[in-house]
Amino acid sequence: MSVRKLAIAFCFHQQTYKGLKSLVFIPFYIMNIIQCDRAYSLYKSVTGLPILKGVSCQIKAGEFVAILGLNGAGKSSLLKAILGLIPLSQGEIRVNDILLTPRTLTQIRRQVGMIFQGGGLVRQLSALDNVLCGTLGGKRSWQTFWGFNASDRRLALELLEQLGLQKQANQKVSKLSGGQKQRVAIARALISSPKIILADEPISGLDVVAAQQVMDNLAYLNREQGLTVVVVLHDLAMAATYAERAIILDEGQIVYDGTSHNLQDKFSQYLTSNLIVDSSPLAEVNIDYSDQLLCI
Repeated sequence: MSVRKLAIAFCFHQQTYKGLKSLVFIPFYIMNIIQCDRAYSLYKSVTGLPILKGVSCQIKAGEFVAILGLNGAGKSSLLKAILGLIPLSQGEIRVNDILLTPRTLTQIRRQVGMIFQGGGLVRQLSALDNVLCGTLGGKRSWQTFWGFNASDRRLALELLEQLGLQKQANQKVSKLSGGQKQRVAIARALISSPKIILADEPISGLDVVAAQQVMDNLAYLNREQGLTVVVVLHDLAMAATYAERAIILDEGQIVYDGTSHNLQDKFSQYLTSNLIVDSSPLAEVNIDYSDQLLCI
């Protein structure tokens, strides 16, 4: 074992879970919780080239990272590759130092909560049942034969309550607003107690207020609960407001990996054709982190 791994220096991190605050030990050397090494996707674009072309990046535990780029740049494909939904032809991906392979897929997915574009919810089910579906990945078939157990239901209701959806718990998601659906998707991602949240354009199609508050919830999870958050966005101002780091893709390759500060000045001309580059009120939002998750 390396000297680096034998280091005994630790720092304190305040974590909130189910309304309780506690101090958690985090190693002084913050590990790379996601690591992509020269990743080429097996799937190809309409040009016949891989969607991802040699992507290499490291995301440390506790980071809030925005992934940006033009349509078709490979943003969503990168998230899906991390989750094992898109196979690689070359390179490798490690999540929490576990090499992504067919054998380790289930183990990795238990550590990752995914918020799909549009929510990925079952419209005919209630908000509560959609959240409970987030537990299925960690259960065997026979464990769900009699339905979801009482402890899972209690946790699902707690998450919906924290997200301001207690009254909507038994409503079909088809009757919820766009912002409410995204909060249900966040609750579903959280019920498995993940270490990482991957969000694929979680504010797509939402109005300004709903978009801001969905991002507030993700920022709360990152800052107060210590979750690593990786979010695909189209809005430079939103990325600069919430993320501490930005990764910009172009034609399946990383063209920028660094601070999200002043993104508009750096890339307004390069990305004008498809990204939203304006001085909307979101660029000057004062984020208020309360003791509970912010609600829409």
